[in-house]
Amino acid sequence: MKVLVADKFEKSGLDRLAEIGCEVDFRPDLKDDALVEAIRQSQAELLVVRSTKVKAPMLDAGRLALIVRAGAGYDNIDVAGASARGIYVANCPGKNSVAVAELAFGLIIALDRRIPDNVADLRAGTWNKKEYSKAAGLHGKTLGVLGFGNIGQEMARRAQAFGMHLAIWSEMGVETDRSGLPIDMPLLVRLRPSSGFPVDPFAHVCETPEEVAERCDILSVHLALNDRTRGLVGANILNRLKPGAFFVNTARGEIVDYQALEAAVRERHLRVALDVYATEPSTPTGEFRDPLLELPNVYGTHHIGASTEQAQEAIAGEVVRIVKTYVETGRVLNVVNLSRQTPSSHVLVVRHKDEPGVLATVFDALRDANVNVQETENIVFVGATAAIARINVDGEPGADLIRRMRAANPCILDVHLVRLSAPAASYQLARSLSNW
Repeated sequence: MKVLVADKFEKSGLDRLAEIGCEVDFRPDLKDDALVEAIRQSQAELLVVRSTKVKAPMLDAGRLALIVRAGAGYDNIDVAGASARGIYVANCPGKNSVAVAELAFGLIIALDRRIPDNVADLRAGTWNKKEYSKAAGLHGKTLGVLGFGNIGQEMARRAQAFGMHLAIWSEMGVETDRSGLPIDMPLLVRLRPSSGFPVDPFAHVCETPEEVAERCDILSVHLALNDRTRGLVGANILNRLKPGAFFVNTARGEIVDYQALEAAVRERHLRVALDVYATEPSTPTGEFRDPLLELPNVYGTHHIGASTEQAQEAIAGEVVRIVKTYVETGRVLNVVNLSRQTPSSHVLVVRHKDEPGVLATVFDALRDANVNVQETENIVFVGATAAIARINVDGEPGADLIRRMRAANPCILDVHLVRLSAPAASYQLARSLSNW
């Protein structure tokens, strides 16, 4: 199977792709028209990218079946276009979470202790212990976390180690137990008697991002970029922060209204650390200017949150795992563009002998009745004599149609219709047959 890697990628990953039998075409500098042409010429079935944008012309250029984003976010890929063309899109969630959290906390410490300014003055020959002894410290402060996925939870672990409180909000909601603590938060960040905190949990789950801003001393953004989060952090949130509060963004520049942030820095004296920006260079090196970075209370890094050797090796390993599974089984791990809920609320359950043409009989009958098959799964019993198929359809097959199916082929043992309740309509075919 041909794999086109059109971005930076670890050599260990390239070697392992070759070991599993892939024909690897590694061209890390491809983009735009050059990438379109490479896809056309190579006829690659799999495309691996990091930050390279994948647009409609690339999707139409060759015979792509799977695009793997070597990272967590996938906003650089035209997912809707891929879905319309039947192309899988997969990502590598959680593999760079530690790296991003480490940078975010490094920036928080840098803001508190003004480390870059310390270094700059010393290099310029200036000793100013009086000025740089004014840090407030992090212990006992409240860290506000917008987004409680893999990275947000890594931030929570580190917040406890620093003796901080937490105020969290998740775009998808956070289910909590009776104590108000997130159920999915690891035991590591549950209150410990030795922590010195009061009886109340150190983590507060907030209803809105605005509530997080009102509660916290430091606000850190860890949301994925999508239509709901684009521009989410604007003046309505930033103006609820305490004067002099810290603001950190290591997620995506487009999530934050940077004009509103600039105003908040000037008017509310926020201290800000950024790893991502409203606009960034398209090349690894070059000139870059941003008005925010010219303000004295703003520190910046070069969009390097995920850029540790540990993270890149982990991501390479996950890409190999995704590709290997696809090559060997046809299944796609971490797929992001399969429907979570099919439009239908009807499923045909067909028990049948495991013989050629049995399901074809069922599909022909459905076609003749103008009933569309949307999803199907066929599971074979031990001994490979009989099987059972679940067929999700876009309409309700009538009783006469079901009777005709039963009578059409002696290998069809039974056909019955399941009318799904509304919650059950979002079932996934990967669920065990025993759920029925």
